[in-house]
Amino acid sequence: MLRGSLSGGVLYVVCCWSMVAMVVESGIGVNWGTISSHRLKPSTVVDLLRENKIQKVKLFEADPDVLKALMGSGIQVMVGIPNEMLSILSSSPSASDFWVRRNVSAYMGKGGADIRYIAVGNEPFLTSYNGQFQNLVMPAILNIQQSLVKANLAGYVKLVVPCNADAYESSGLPSQGVFRPELTQIMTQLVQFLNTNGSPFVVNIYPFLSLYDNKDFPQEYAFFEGTTHPVQDGPNVYTNAFDGNYDTLVAALGKLGFGQIPIVIGEIGWPSDGAIGANITAAKVFNQGLINHIATNKGTPLRPNAPPMDVYLFSLLDEGAKSTLPGNFERHWGIFSFDGQAKYPLNLLLGNKELKNARNVQYLPSRWCVATPSGDLTDVVNHMRLACSVADCTTLNYGGSCNEIGEKGNISYAFNSYYQLQMQDSRSCDFDGLGMVTFLDPSVGDCRFLVGVTDKGSDSSSFQTTCQWWILVVLLLLEGTFLLSV
Repeated sequence: MLRGSLSGGVLYVVCCWSMVAMVVESGIGVNWGTISSHRLKPSTVVDLLRENKIQKVKLFEADPDVLKALMGSGIQVMVGIPNEMLSILSSSPSASDFWVRRNVSAYMGKGGADIRYIAVGNEPFLTSYNGQFQNLVMPAILNIQQSLVKANLAGYVKLVVPCNADAYESSGLPSQGVFRPELTQIMTQLVQFLNTNGSPFVVNIYPFLSLYDNKDFPQEYAFFEGTTHPVQDGPNVYTNAFDGNYDTLVAALGKLGFGQIPIVIGEIGWPSDGAIGANITAAKVFNQGLINHIATNKGTPLRPNAPPMDVYLFSLLDEGAKSTLPGNFERHWGIFSFDGQAKYPLNLLLGNKELKNARNVQYLPSRWCVATPSGDLTDVVNHMRLACSVADCTTLNYGGSCNEIGEKGNISYAFNSYYQLQMQDSRSCDFDGLGMVTFLDPSVGDCRFLVGVTDKGSDSSSFQTTCQWWILVVLLLLEGTFLLSV
């Protein structure tokens, strides 16, 4: 998923990866994104993972506070490298060595974090990037692999590249799947590397986006409960978009000579708000259907009895500060709300029959900011615009859970979102006399007026990440100076 953007027992056997892949049971993991206005302490989130017996987590960057919280947890970790770092890491072995030392070696060892994968980039071949990162991926991978060798970690930590499903295409049938023509060479190199080093191919699949982007897309085909529009592909019949998309990838890999390489689903899910079709009911039906479908171990027509090696749900928590460029739903993918409270019953088949909420979350006092009952609200537009430019108001838009609470309700929601973001500073509820603080919860039906949390993560992570970035730049400059002097 474009960024501003675990399972209990996993048992799999992979023999001669270039020849045959036999997967006995898929692992269910989660993506843990941190682009949030109300960010829980990492230790609170790790406790939430453990309480729900989730043993696999995928991170989008090497956040120091998050990695520290994961140390000693026993949770398997995939740590990500942002696309913006690929240029430096592809150009400088020294920068690559530094990144591995600082973000992998430093957290591993006895009692440390169980880092299993490094995701080199996040959907770097996405069509909308116009090839910006395409030629950086393999040089970055080769540098990081050598850095892992130097750190004696290459046998344990595997490199992967999460790809968006738009990396491949077909004329309508899964068996005709091929990689985009401009990616054929780079994909051949990448898959050869993955195969040689025992790494899976990681792909992100989003049936919701197929439905969102195409009004003619049959809605029931996005789910797992059967369809009146099955896709017939020779002897194979497809009743859901996931299997069809997955086998399109299998076919594309087969045309490169690697039809049996293990596949991991890096991201898949359904948003619960922010658009038509994005709601609690649909999210529950899709995610539970996906989990049950994977658990049958039936696989797909082109890979019978061999489901994905692992599946990482997108996502663990809502991220209220993500870019809404793709759509307002971007902030509502979590199976938990921002404060670690389950949105709906979901059985991950990991030992609990339903999700357990985060414990000991420290909330601000139970009070809200709303529009004054008798105030003249004719000039409130600028205040709402200011509030929503900072706070998350995406549920107010068409298709959102707060879209039908009336004009005054909309104003109150915007005011309150800003007020909570400002940690309930009384001055932030003034709005030139149009706002007032209330101790009565103004929530209406499914429209929840939030109360902020004090259990917030520290801001040190962004500072440390920025410091690392500048150190990498300095290393690159020094390396370039050295090369010029030689």
